[in-house]
Amino acid sequence: MELFDYIRSSAAFRVRIALNLKKLDWETVPVDLLQAEQRGEAYRALNPQGLVPALRLDSGEIITQSLAILEWLEECHPEPALLPADALARARVRSLMYAVACDIHPLNNLRVLKYLIGELGHSEEEKLAWYHHWLGLGFAALEQQVQGPRYCHGDALSLADVCLVPQMFNARRFELDLAPYPRLVAISQHLESLDAFVRAAP
Repeated sequence: MELFDYIRSSAAFRVRIALNLKKLDWETVPVDLLQAEQRGEAYRALNPQGLVPALRLDSGEIITQSLAILEWLEECHPEPALLPADALARARVRSLMYAVACDIHPLNNLRVLKYLIGELGHSEEEKLAWYHHWLGLGFAALEQQVQGPRYCHGDALSLADVCLVPQMFNARRFELDLAPYPRLVAISQHLESLDAFVRAAP
């Protein structure tokens, strides 16, 4: 399999973690977002959205959107399981992963931040205030929802953990004060010590 990837993309980071956890063979095809390679004709032919990641299967089929890729991996490579067996527990894990990937991350990804500075003319300070505002709101809710002390849900790794770590990486990168989120910090510190997460890290 080939993963079209940008090293600091949170969405691609999620998929790298899952591929490592599933112990699958895959290769990286770099897509440099800073050089706008994602907007080039060659990449748009693979993914018309011009976003990373995209996963090219051995069959040649392309899967886009990180959550769709994660769900496909779980269905087609079920070991180790990253969703619980119980339907209610699966729904809870999905609610945590969607909170990160659908509510927190989209407001803070590269194209949004660049639009704030470019087309809308905001300063770097205003951009950072935007980032901290939305990330703080999302983390405050997530802090109440996760269980800890090692994982977001229960006593086993799940897709919620796969989504949390890249967002925590970005929070530190943009210097968000993490003191109000001790559960998220503890979970992230544990996960970041695991080999699959270490090898996936930017």
